[in-house]
Amino acid sequence: MTLSRPARLYMVAAVASAFIAAPAFADIKIGFNVPLTGFAAADGKSALEGAKLAVAQANAKGGVAGQKLELVIYDDQASAKEAVPVATKLVEKDKVVGAVSGSYSGSTRAAAGIFQQAKVPYVVAYAIHPEITLTGDYMFRVSAMGEVQGRAGAMLVQNLGKKKVGLVTLKNDFGQALAAGFKEGAAKLGLQVAGEYEYGMQDRQFGALVSKLKSDNPDVIYASGYYFTAGPLVSQLRAAGVTAPIIGQEGYDSDKFMEIAGPASEGVYVTTSLDRDSDSAATKTFLADYHKATGSNADMVAASSYTATSVLIEGLKKTNGKGGDELKNALTSGSFDTPIGKLAFNDLHEVKKDVQVQVVKDKSFHRHSVISGPMLTPPSKPAK
Repeated sequence: MTLSRPARLYMVAAVASAFIAAPAFADIKIGFNVPLTGFAAADGKSALEGAKLAVAQANAKGGVAGQKLELVIYDDQASAKEAVPVATKLVEKDKVVGAVSGSYSGSTRAAAGIFQQAKVPYVVAYAIHPEITLTGDYMFRVSAMGEVQGRAGAMLVQNLGKKKVGLVTLKNDFGQALAAGFKEGAAKLGLQVAGEYEYGMQDRQFGALVSKLKSDNPDVIYASGYYFTAGPLVSQLRAAGVTAPIIGQEGYDSDKFMEIAGPASEGVYVTTSLDRDSDSAATKTFLADYHKATGSNADMVAASSYTATSVLIEGLKKTNGKGGDELKNALTSGSFDTPIGKLAFNDLHEVKKDVQVQVVKDKSFHRHSVISGPMLTPPSKPAK
């Protein structure tokens, strides 16, 4: 059948009208700053995979309010200098409704002020410096802050029946926050800090530090660091004949730590957020889904970044995709069942949760114990 010219014009107009009338939904944009290059790139890769998995799972279930979620990703190189323009782009250019930090404390602190000023809720995965949530009421953190983790380390020393501690501190936000909490906890528990030593992010040779620790002969060593500094440190301590138990923290929580330290990693304790032997359905499902999606074992960084992204998405579901005050209030009042525990935010938007202790056994992380108690209570808003 051949349509007349008037009929063809009518049909074209009707189709055009239908396209105009159909609702055109834009994706809901979530910002994500993460170190994809530079010294922290391996952690950045884990963080990105965790966040991508959370977004993919949400979209597979229909997204939010009929809209798909888009993860807008920028490389901040774990650098405060890079994080400021990244956060500015996410706010001004990309118009994100919320953002997640998959990065370290220095870059997260730098970005926090940008998001706070723009009233964009910012959920922090694993950066632990206390000043992040003090930036303002649009900041949220799903990991235990550094001082809390440090106090958990002191509690672990006591639980191990040790008293004389060698303290090794990485000279950055991460290490100094942990050391502050550890010393606070040590004083309360009557522990003795036999010696305190610092090292820099670039250091990989620890001969002088190892000699001093060996001379101090501590019962236990509490040493902050990331897998790329902790691996060489632990290896050199054991090679020098230092047999004292070593306690690390979330920065050790990576298969790469075991690859670098080799056999010296066996028996090292790690205070962290992720319990590989958990009976929690949320944890077991995440570990299986992450391995299926990536072919790799999840680490703390992946689990925490997945959690931070999922928490933000749950908030967006409550607001039908709206940001600003509505999203902030939804996050504040919510509770969340996550791979790193059941979380709810206090008035400073910190979480109170148990600290998991993993131990390296047969080249993998396993549950050793769980630290809990009043000493792990995060701070509330400071009095005005």
